[in-house]
Amino acid sequence: MQKKKIGFLEAFSIGVGGMVGGGIFAVLGLTITLARGAAPIAFAIAGFIALVTVYSYVKLSLRYPSAGGTIEFIVRAFGNGLFSSFINVLMLVSYIIMLALYAYAFGSYGSALILGHDVSWLHKTLSVSVIALFTMINLLGAFLTGKAEDYMVFLKIAILLVFAGVGFLTIDPSHLAVHEWMPMLSVASGGLIIFLAYEGFELIANTARDIENPRKNLPRAYYSAVIFVILLYITIAVVAVGNLTFQEAKTAQDYVLAKAAEPFFGEAGFILIGVAALLSTASAINATIYGGGRTSYLIAKLGELPESFEEKIKNGYKGMLIIAFFSMIFTTLFNLDNISIAGSIGFLIVFALVNLANFLLYKETGANRFIAGFGALLCTSATFILIGYNALHSPQSLQTSGIAIGMVFLFTLFYAHFKKRQDILSLFVDKRLHKDEVAKDTMIYEDIVEK
Repeated sequence: MQKKKIGFLEAFSIGVGGMVGGGIFAVLGLTITLARGAAPIAFAIAGFIALVTVYSYVKLSLRYPSAGGTIEFIVRAFGNGLFSSFINVLMLVSYIIMLALYAYAFGSYGSALILGHDVSWLHKTLSVSVIALFTMINLLGAFLTGKAEDYMVFLKIAILLVFAGVGFLTIDPSHLAVHEWMPMLSVASGGLIIFLAYEGFELIANTARDIENPRKNLPRAYYSAVIFVILLYITIAVVAVGNLTFQEAKTAQDYVLAKAAEPFFGEAGFILIGVAALLSTASAINATIYGGGRTSYLIAKLGELPESFEEKIKNGYKGMLIIAFFSMIFTTLFNLDNISIAGSIGFLIVFALVNLANFLLYKETGANRFIAGFGALLCTSATFILIGYNALHSPQSLQTSGIAIGMVFLFTLFYAHFKKRQDILSLFVDKRLHKDEVAKDTMIYEDIVEK
């Protein structure tokens, strides 16, 4: 039976839903703290980087349509060696960090709704519990269906649009005045820290094989989703900054969006946005556990992760348990700054290499090398700026990033050495596909999924 094709609206919904997950609820307060009145500019900076990177995703998705998405692009450009293994595992760890961020936001808003403010023990309990709950749901196979996810995306977008529309009526323009802006380096850093709020557009790449009329619908879905979210985020930032004093935003940093609804909706607004945040982050946690489990399965099939990541438990994978475990550690041991910076650095590195892949494969993709090269340079420069700024002003906030990248590096070296000591030929002939076929077969990920 032929799989039903998805249309533009479904692909657009996947991109918007991936971006407007828990990110905006978690990081808005952090951006306001760093940029103050220039918070909308910070979101515009991060959005511009995402928009440039979309060009490479469009070109690569059209040339190499695959359920593997970003994994496929990295292997195509750099082969299936140690470097690609490091990047693929780094991307998986970035998903783990994103999951920790969503759980952190869930705990923050949940605690604020229950007790009126963020209480550490309740925050951490809720964060760990929501990861455990959706891990069990995914292992049982009762994850949200596509239609349910569409409704969830519609609901949270509708609430945010109402928040933005009504909130414009009560803003204080003086909060957005230039004299309330932080120095541009701080503003740029604020934008880069919350870059992870845009990373979800890359999920569209995983639909490239199944989208109807891809030459027309893929570019439209990518660009319209990112542009829509850029405008939405900037508008939300304007409303939040315009309705709160900077001290109020700092005090309620972890649940600032709910706090920003109080001036025009009162206590009901706090509850409404708080509930929307819980629904949104819960949906994002559910989708990230499912997507992370599938990603770990694909990477394991490439021989870059232990076989336990591809072992089935009920209707899920053992990899989901491993991902959930590490996410619980990140969300309980590190603060919002650490988690946000680590997630943004991880995806900036991955996106820099996707742009570089498009640059190297320009003859295959038909890409403009200047745009692809500019995207690679932009993401690379953003990574160094983010690291450099925080190394000077807040070195402790780089702890999670250092631990994550160090763990990935050591694991990749150790596992590559371990693999060399095994019978490679027997392993790949009897139990999985040859590594050197991965970069040749555009259907590899579809074959893996079907099996």
